[in-house]
Amino acid sequence: MTSTPVRYRPDVEDVKPDEAQTIEGLCETFDTILQTTAENDGHAIRSVHAKSHGILEGTLTIDANLPPELAQGLFAKPGTHTVFMRMSTNAGDILPDAVSLPRGLALKVLDVDGERLPEAEGTTQDFVMVNGKVFQAPNAEKFLGSLKLLAKTTDRIEGVKVAASTVLRGVNKALTAVGIESPTLGALGGAPNVDPLGETYYSVTPFRYSDYIAKFSVAPVAPALTALTGTEIDASGRPDAIRETVQAEMRGIEGVWEFRVQLCRDLDRQPLEDPTVEWNEEEAPFQRVATITARPQDSWDAAQVDAVNERMRFGVWTGLAAHRPLGNINRARNAPYRHSAKFRERFNGCPIHEPTGGD
Repeated sequence: MTSTPVRYRPDVEDVKPDEAQTIEGLCETFDTILQTTAENDGHAIRSVHAKSHGILEGTLTIDANLPPELAQGLFAKPGTHTVFMRMSTNAGDILPDAVSLPRGLALKVLDVDGERLPEAEGTTQDFVMVNGKVFQAPNAEKFLGSLKLLAKTTDRIEGVKVAASTVLRGVNKALTAVGIESPTLGALGGAPNVDPLGETYYSVTPFRYSDYIAKFSVAPVAPALTALTGTEIDASGRPDAIRETVQAEMRGIEGVWEFRVQLCRDLDRQPLEDPTVEWNEEEAPFQRVATITARPQDSWDAAQVDAVNERMRFGVWTGLAAHRPLGNINRARNAPYRHSAKFRERFNGCPIHEPTGGD
C-alpha cells in the first residue's frame, strides 16, 4: 500500500461522446419495466431493486479524531445523523424469494450540511450498495444490453424463474468452490439466498471523497449480525421469506455496522471507469470512518414502509458535491434514477421528497 491516496481532480474521468445516447436508451428501457409492472399491479414500483425486505431507522455516528485523509466531506467532523436503511434485491419486478438475487442496501443520511450536487434536493446524503465487490458490466453501454434482456423477462412466468434460479444457484456454488466468482450468474438468479442482515455491502463504483477518491462499504460488526453472515434462507413456499426472517430477527437484535472508506491509491490499479475491476484491499484497504446503529425494531412497520418505501427515492446523485459520483456507470445513473422516481410519483399520485430529522 502506498502512503498517499490519489487526489481528486476534474480530469480523472474519461467522458465518452456517446454517453448521452446510452443514457436515453437506459431511460427508455426502464420505462418498459416501469410500465409493465405498474399496469399489471396498478401501482408503480422501482425499476431496479423493486422488492424491499426491510426498512430500518438508525443512527450514523462519525468517528472522532479521523486522520486528515479520512476526515472529508460528510465525515469531516464527528457527529450523529439519523439514517434510514432499505434492504432489497435487484430485480425490477416483485418476485417470490425463491428467486435468489443479489442483496442491496440503500442508506439515506439526514441533515447533512454542505454544497449540494446539481439537482440534489434537500439535505440528505444517499449511498447505494450491493453485497458484491464488482459491477456486472464494465460500462453503461454493456449494462444497457443486459437491461434490455432483463426487461423482456419482467413479470414473466414466476414458476420458470424459480426453477431457473435453483439451477443457477447450483452452478454458481460449483464455480465458487473452484475459486470462480460470477456476478452475471448472481444477477440472473444464481446468487446464494443469504440473510441480508449478515451481508457486507459495497458501493462498487467510485466517488469523490472531497480531496480524494474512494469506494464505500457497510459491514456488520455486532455479533448478532456476524452470526448471520452466509446463512441461507429457505424460501420454499414462502414468497416473502426474507422479509419475514429479517422482521423476526430485528425484533431482538441491536444492529451495528461499520461504514468504511477505500481510498484510491493508484489510478492504474484502481481504475475509475471500469467497475468490474476489484480494488485490491491489500493495496487499498477499507478503513472505518463511522458506525451505524439500529435498535431492535419492527423492520416492516406499516408507517415506516409507507414513509421510506413509497415516499422516498434513493440515488447516488442525491448528496454533497464532496461525494460526487465518478465513472461511466455513475454518470449514467443520474437521469434514469430520477426518471424512475418521477414515474412512480406521477403514477401513484404520491409525492416523493427528501426528509429531515424533524419530519
